[in-house]
Amino acid sequence: MSACPSSLCIDAPSTQLSHRVDTVVERAIADQRLVGAVVLVSRNGELIHHRAAGSADYEAGRAMTEDSLFRLASVSKPIVSTAAMVLVEQGRLDLDESIKRWLPDFRPRLPDGAMVLITPRQLLSHTAGLGYRFFESDEGGPYAVAGISDGMDQSSITLTENLRRLASVPLLYSPGTSWGYSLATDVLGAVIEMVSDQALGKAIQSLVTGPLGMSDTAFAAHDAGRLAAAYVNDTPVPRRMRELDVVPAFEGTVGIRYAPARAFDSDAFPSGGAGMVGSAGDFLRLLEVLRQGGAPLLSPALVAEMGRDQTRGLNLPNVPGCGFGLGFSVLRDPVAAASPESVGTWRWGGAYGHSWFVDPTQGLSVVAFTNTLYEGMSGRFVTDLRDAVYGADPMEIRA
Repeated sequence: MSACPSSLCIDAPSTQLSHRVDTVVERAIADQRLVGAVVLVSRNGELIHHRAAGSADYEAGRAMTEDSLFRLASVSKPIVSTAAMVLVEQGRLDLDESIKRWLPDFRPRLPDGAMVLITPRQLLSHTAGLGYRFFESDEGGPYAVAGISDGMDQSSITLTENLRRLASVPLLYSPGTSWGYSLATDVLGAVIEMVSDQALGKAIQSLVTGPLGMSDTAFAAHDAGRLAAAYVNDTPVPRRMRELDVVPAFEGTVGIRYAPARAFDSDAFPSGGAGMVGSAGDFLRLLEVLRQGGAPLLSPALVAEMGRDQTRGLNLPNVPGCGFGLGFSVLRDPVAAASPESVGTWRWGGAYGHSWFVDPTQGLSVVAFTNTLYEGMSGRFVTDLRDAVYGADPMEIRA
């Protein structure tokens, strides 16, 4: 790849940027790495690129549209994290107070049986000592044996019951001493429920999605006709996701349990870390509010805290050059990350096939929602799209 300095590339005319981005999207669809995608690029508050491409439902012949709805998976984490920060802004939640005030029955212990304190800051930054079932190597792992849900499967249990099961398994490390991507945002969702005295869906609506007009975003799809079908990368072409599917996400792990019909189930427990449905436009609206300082939800100081690396220099597995803030990763070393993004760039994604990033230095917010996993979350498309936004000629990006 050849790229000019980002300070120059990002100032290029939006028509050039759109051509580069469209080339990347069209190549991914032509190569059958993606079935469909919606890509939005905002620069300094102006939407300079918007495009829907490919199919929302290939078998039904339904084209992708910019208002298509998607199963968000971990894209829900910044939304729920923002809701928690609104409670901090309102003085109703303290980042460094033990959550036992709100969840007295959630008392996980260390392997030696020692009791510990967990704070909202540790939940937001994934330093609380929790894990995910899908990281375990087989069905004999402690999370699997305890019947813990990762929030994307078809489960009849309540959030309270899932937290009871989670608390029965020893923590992986003492809170605050390490980093591990985890069910922490689901626990945070339960905290939000208790602090706000509302079910999580209603709390998110009153704290975040309502004030921002994010009418497409909720814990169940309100318009089934707009929901994109889910696809899994396969050979020679992506296959439609089965109703109960297990898809390995990382080598040596048991894989993520998916139930795409959960998106229609309003009775499924609200998984703060994986359970929402929404549109690319809604999510871009949230990112832009945060990038521009947080109004009307948050003060600039709390947005800055969200974008500050909370990990004290810890190395994040599989995320070189990055730390983690309060709800998303934070780039601290572009060289280690082999990225043209600026120091301090926020980024994360979602297992159903999504990626996004915010580069505050460049005034950039980029949302790429696809219906194809895992290409749209961590495949070649994600890196090619990033490089195209920063100015790399598509012909020079990996052929």
